[in-house]
Amino acid sequence: MVEGSMTQGAGQGPAMRTDTLRDFRVPVTEPAPYTASVGVPGEAPVYGEYPAYYEEGAPVPPRPVYAPEAAPPTTRPDAPAAAAPDEEPDGYTPTQRDLPVIGRGATEGPGGPGDTVQVHYVPQDQEATGPGPLYVVGDVHGYLDELLTELRAQGLIDADGHWSAGNARLWFLGDFTDRGPDGIGVIDLVMRLSAEAAAAGGYCKALMGNHELLLIGAKRFGDTPVVSGAGTATFQAAWLLNGGQRTDMERLQDVHLQWMSRLDAATLEDGHLLLHSDTTAYLDYGNSIEDVNDTIHELLTRNDADITWDLFRKFTKRFAFRDEETGPQAVRELLGTYGGGRVVHGHSPIPYLLGEVGTEDGDDAHGPESVNGPHVYADGLAIAMDGGVTMAGKLLVVQLPLSD
Repeated sequence: MVEGSMTQGAGQGPAMRTDTLRDFRVPVTEPAPYTASVGVPGEAPVYGEYPAYYEEGAPVPPRPVYAPEAAPPTTRPDAPAAAAPDEEPDGYTPTQRDLPVIGRGATEGPGGPGDTVQVHYVPQDQEATGPGPLYVVGDVHGYLDELLTELRAQGLIDADGHWSAGNARLWFLGDFTDRGPDGIGVIDLVMRLSAEAAAAGGYCKALMGNHELLLIGAKRFGDTPVVSGAGTATFQAAWLLNGGQRTDMERLQDVHLQWMSRLDAATLEDGHLLLHSDTTAYLDYGNSIEDVNDTIHELLTRNDADITWDLFRKFTKRFAFRDEETGPQAVRELLGTYGGGRVVHGHSPIPYLLGEVGTEDGDDAHGPESVNGPHVYADGLAIAMDGGVTMAGKLLVVQLPLSD
């Protein structure tokens, strides 16, 4: 994203929110057309209910060795988009998909009708020194209205949804789409705020989550079979079973794919190691943050379905920090390699980290709706930021460092 430039493809404002089934659940098994007769013992399916995907510590196939290419392509080869199937897989719980879409010609700009967004420049005190306050946002999963509400509550945007935080710094921890009603609207908002924040002397940036990898794969590879530890799989099936919204796929443009493909996987801010997933799989891709980000970017440029699937599989792992005995050491391994004093992550909903979902005590006071803020755990070394908005929980936007 070029600072101060027009942000192509971003909508002028939030789409009207349509209620969805926020307690979205899907079966942990693959639909019949994609089920293999034999799987790898001990390895869970990559897709399905929280907390399916891959459990930390489960045996997995050896990591493939990616030999460096002499001249990796700078742009991906054109790949036909897979058409969404007319019929939903057995057991798939749909959400309402009749959201309004801001299309070409829906707005008037200085150059005539179109769907570009005019960046609002906010003059700043050039003599101000030092960075502004740091904020992080947990998993959004298409809940645009909830995101706008929380950003306004923190003073990061104004009543019209424009950046109003001057030189503040804002990081999204990934997972912008799937399960919720308007994932593309969320991406458009983040893209626009990135330009507006830069013009105001701050910044708005984002990390890559496993659902970005899933959406990229579904668009690029569709029903192409991939090698999966759980048997034959496809990105299209996995995307649908993990809450993929056909309206998002219909509105997905090249500018969105390019933006997602260029997102970093990790960053270090004010002593906080920001990641999407609570896993040590990042260590498979490099011994520095720069190496991790460069390796993942290079792998995505190969436009290879199996390589992209392996990336997706690695970043669906979770709960590496949850065990009271082994969790703190896993966090220390990451911090010792990449720096920082605390890991801040999304991905695993706080109710699951607390063991408050799926219990049989029937105590509603300890459900997702009881989450009001981040969860600090692993001897105080980890901060979880996924408040479980997809389960009627809270979308978290908080300032770091925490006051705990």
